[in-house]
Amino acid sequence: MAETKRKKSPGKKSATKTASKTKAPSKAKTVKAPIASATGALLTLGAVKPANGSWPKRTRVGRGHGSGMVKTGGEGGKGQTVRSGGGKGPAFEGGQTPWARRLPHRRGYSQKARDIGHFRTRYAVVNLHALADWDASVEVTPQTLKVARKIKSEQDGVKILGGSKTGKTLPAGLRFRDVLFSDSAREALAAAGALFDATQGDGG
Repeated sequence: MAETKRKKSPGKKSATKTASKTKAPSKAKTVKAPIASATGALLTLGAVKPANGSWPKRTRVGRGHGSGMVKTGGEGGKGQTVRSGGGKGPAFEGGQTPWARRLPHRRGYSQKARDIGHFRTRYAVVNLHALADWDASVEVTPQTLKVARKIKSEQDGVKILGGSKTGKTLPAGLRFRDVLFSDSAREALAAAGALFDATQGDGG
């Protein structure tokens, strides 16, 4: 007997295989618009770089005397060089007699020419135009000038200078005590009728 072959109908597995073989329609790719820089040129990823100075060069320690990072490698020394106020100072000459001590010291040499901070006289200066609004009934002394904020401190003395401004005149009858005057200031105050203490002199 001749056997008849039956054609197999497509089952579920074959249906899924055929469905997988069929490709889904591809989605359209979105192209991003190029970014423009401040100058107007197109900015690409390869042109991006860090700002100047944001990445400093690494300090290489122990790479030659020209770098300055050799012996102690930036860690500093020990002993005298790390103490507060340590070192020899700018006048040190390696142990030999310093220049200031090698100079001949003349007899009668004025100490005022050596150190301004210790030997020279410093005056608190007041110009004449600052006394234009002064009350004539109040005596002008270093203390009253400090109270009136004409000077910050009395220092070694108070000296009146002849500085004047247009539109500002001195009141008549000012009285002064314990202050010094320049020649121009004394002349201007005498012309305005000021009274001076007999014990005080001129400051030059």
